[in-house]
Amino acid sequence: MSEDRRLEVLRAIVEDYVQTREPVGSRVLVERHALGVSPATIRNDMAALEEGGFIAQPHTSAGRVPTDKGYRLFVDRLSTVKALSSPEKRAIQVFLEDAVDLDDVVDRSVRLLAQLTQQVAVVQYPSLRRSALRHLELVPVGDTRLLVVIITDTGRVEQRTLELTSAVPEQVVHELRARLNVAVAGRRLADARAPLEEIVHAFGVVEQPLVTSVITVVEDALAEESEERIVMAGTANLARSGTDFTQTIRPVLEALEEQVVLLRLLTEMAEDSAGVTVRIGRETQHAGLAETSIVAAGYGADGETVARIGSLGPTRMDYAGTIASVRAVARYLSRILAS
Repeated sequence: MSEDRRLEVLRAIVEDYVQTREPVGSRVLVERHALGVSPATIRNDMAALEEGGFIAQPHTSAGRVPTDKGYRLFVDRLSTVKALSSPEKRAIQVFLEDAVDLDDVVDRSVRLLAQLTQQVAVVQYPSLRRSALRHLELVPVGDTRLLVVIITDTGRVEQRTLELTSAVPEQVVHELRARLNVAVAGRRLADARAPLEEIVHAFGVVEQPLVTSVITVVEDALAEESEERIVMAGTANLARSGTDFTQTIRPVLEALEEQVVLLRLLTEMAEDSAGVTVRIGRETQHAGLAETSIVAAGYGADGETVARIGSLGPTRMDYAGTIASVRAVARYLSRILAS
């Protein structure tokens, strides 16, 4: 059996099974696909694919279905990704461009991707630790309170209130605001610590406690782990795929509720590649997601990836279409963050 023909037979089995949800037999392959060989040859090819672990027979006298290994080979050899139509691209652009702030952008992106793929959409919120600082604002609130506003290059806004023991000197606040923005604008947390600490020495002994308090608030806010979170949409789409799971969708739903599971998975996928990555079945390394696949891509501003967006569904998913949708939404999301 030639390698090229084996891949063609596997491709045909995957495409038919994704479309029909029914095990695929040799007769169906002959009728639906111009493979250019006899039914007997196709049966031999299918036997070899089954022996190699790429397809399996769910029960006696049934056709064949792809295994995780078969899906992996199919995805790795996927030469073409379905292109989105011009109306689809325009709709994505218009829908996302109407967002009013970062929260709205993230919410729109996840709902849009769920609608495009009819699967569960997952968006990792831009991490403060991976974002660069755009602007720091200090706003006196009353006599002894100071509002610290942190704005990142991704449009994320964090606010912290600082309680002081004495009145807030307006001139000191003005000077501190100016020095902070000169020192940290465009820097990430790892690069901002040293310049922040140097600012303290630019002020007199009397002002240094206030300056130190503000800098501590900024550093603590940027270092918080709690900002690592995700937003999901389309969980109800899993109900439409109920027959794709051997037992029930309950293990999948329980895994989705544990955001730490998805955060770990997205982080690991980011380490694999900055582009589109696919984890299939047990590659997710979580029992609850063993019958699902996830397609994810990074997004960010100025060529820097700050988080990932993805689509999760049963292993019997339209990989080409899902990859195209995830890639398109990630690109538009990046453009908006960079604007």
